[in-house]
Amino acid sequence: MEKPLITKNDPDYKVWLANLKIKFRQTQIRAAVKVNQELLSFYWELGAEIVERQKESAWGSGFIKQLSHDLTLEFTDVKGFSKRNLETIRKWYLFYHKELTNNATGCCAIEKNEIINDICSIPWSHNIIIVTKCSNIKEAHFYISQTIKNGWSRAVLTHQIESKLYERNGTAISNFSNTLPPTQSDLAQQTLKDPYIFDFLMLTEDHNERDLENQLTEHITKFLIELGAGFAYVGKQVPISVSDRDFFLDLLFYHTKLHCYVVIELKTGEFEPEHAGKLNFYLKAVDETIRAEQDNPSIGILICKNRDSLIAEYALSDINKPIGVSKYQLTQSLPETLKS
Repeated sequence: MEKPLITKNDPDYKVWLANLKIKFRQTQIRAAVKVNQELLSFYWELGAEIVERQKESAWGSGFIKQLSHDLTLEFTDVKGFSKRNLETIRKWYLFYHKELTNNATGCCAIEKNEIINDICSIPWSHNIIIVTKCSNIKEAHFYISQTIKNGWSRAVLTHQIESKLYERNGTAISNFSNTLPPTQSDLAQQTLKDPYIFDFLMLTEDHNERDLENQLTEHITKFLIELGAGFAYVGKQVPISVSDRDFFLDLLFYHTKLHCYVVIELKTGEFEPEHAGKLNFYLKAVDETIRAEQDNPSIGILICKNRDSLIAEYALSDINKPIGVSKYQLTQSLPETLKS
């Protein structure tokens, strides 16, 4: 008996076709990553040879121009051999090679190989942005790791560097080391920034907390990028009931890597000790009424316009729920050289 012709609406065929498409896309991605790694490995070797030959021979700056001409003549369809790109390859190689050779990073041989492997794992355009805007290997490797981890586009990477994420990351005041297990404490601390940069908001100087909250949720995609990887938005003004009274959380998130709820409270003025007590109460309520058995203890983040570090440390010292305190800025601060 002849089998019936398959149709595109056949359920089994649709499932199989969908899986096939996913597998092919994943293959394309792996292939693109492999091609990129091979290309950047070649660039690394090329940069090393350019530096070495310029050092050992009497070839001046005209050498790169001549090399560009000869390679472009041979590989007419390749754009990577322009004089400008060859100079960038040399600069890129030297940026890492000098510090790795002098062991300024304090890395062992295995770590150095990992750094070089990571460098070759992100697109060339990302590498150019990093060596142009970063001052040392530690900062550069931080942005390389974050790019690999979060899949940042060039625009997002540029924004994160210009907003000084490296300097802001993990610097907020918290009591995590006293209230969380060591592994979770370290990860939780790294999720905090100080300050948070909200330069995508349009607010007047006399804005209130509801204005700030509404603007952040209207620009939730940009807010999530600023918060960092792992934050999933749950809602704003989320109600919780305790003893027949309703309380409302400014913002509620779930962190997919910490496996816990994160309550964010917004304050448009100076941090006050009572803010920590109120957030401690909210965290207790969330743990009792929302948190599931498989979730870790909830974490609180107070984001204030201003904050005295010593007052914040005192306020958190005897709080038994994990809380971090950070500031926010509506605009990026100017470099010192431009302030005058």
